[in-house]
Amino acid sequence: MKKAKKPRAFWKELPILIGIALLLALLIKTFLVQAFSIPSDSMQDTLQRGDRVLVDKLTPWFGSKPERGEVVVFHDPGGWLNETPTPEPNPVQKVLSFIGLMPSAEEKDLIKRVIAVGGDTVECHATGPVKVNGKALKEDSYIFPGVTPCGDRAFGPIHVPKGRIWVMGDHRDDSLDSRYHQNLKGNGTVSEDEVVGRAFTIAWPINRWSTLPVPDTFDQPGINKAMGVAPAALGLAGAVPIVLWRRRRLTGARNPR
Repeated sequence: MKKAKKPRAFWKELPILIGIALLLALLIKTFLVQAFSIPSDSMQDTLQRGDRVLVDKLTPWFGSKPERGEVVVFHDPGGWLNETPTPEPNPVQKVLSFIGLMPSAEEKDLIKRVIAVGGDTVECHATGPVKVNGKALKEDSYIFPGVTPCGDRAFGPIHVPKGRIWVMGDHRDDSLDSRYHQNLKGNGTVSEDEVVGRAFTIAWPINRWSTLPVPDTFDQPGINKAMGVAPAALGLAGAVPIVLWRRRRLTGARNPR
C-alpha cells in the first residue's frame, strides 16, 4: 500500500499563490479594469480631487468607441500636461501601479467628459449653452454650480473629425480641456486611439461610491443627426425596389398575356 503523500507546507505554497494573484491582477489591469486617481478639480462636482475611479478597458477591445456624455480617461495627446509636474513614485508605488492595485503614478493621463464625437459640430458662445449638431445641451445635472457652460472660453462652431472626440471638464472655469488646445495638433480634439477607457464608477472613498451614467441630455432627439438620417435614407433606398417589384407583379396579374 502506497504511503499517503504529505501535503506541502503552506509557506511553500504561498509564493505560488502570490505569483498567481499578481498575474491575475496584471491581466485584469491590462485588459479589464484599471483604477485611476483624480489629480485635480477639473471634473467637479462629478469627481473630487483624490477620488479613485474604475475604468472599463474591456469594451474597447470589442470595437466600442467613446460616446457623448461618457467620462473617459485618455493619454495626453501631446502638450496638454506640459506645465503639470508628475510626482516621482517610490518603488512600492511603481510595482502596485504596474499590476493595477494602485492608480497610475507616472503615466500622463487626463479625465474629461466626451461632449462631441467624430462627425459632430460643437460650439458655445457667450454664456452658453453648449450646442452639439445645433441641439442645446442641458448641463445643470453635472457642471459645477455657478459656472457657465462656456466657462471663460467661447468656441466654435468646430467640426470634429472622424476618429476623434471633443472633451470638456465639468468644472468649466478650472479645466484646461479641448477649448484651450485648439492651437495644437488635432485642434483641441483627442484621437480615439488615446482613450484608455470609460470611467464607470467612483470606487473610493466609500462614502463617495456611485456610478457615472451618461446624462439624459445626450439622448435628446436630433442630437445624433448623422446617425438619424442614415437609417431613414437606407430604409427608403431598400423600400423602393420592393415597392416597384410589388407594383410590377400586381400589374402583371391584372393584365395577363
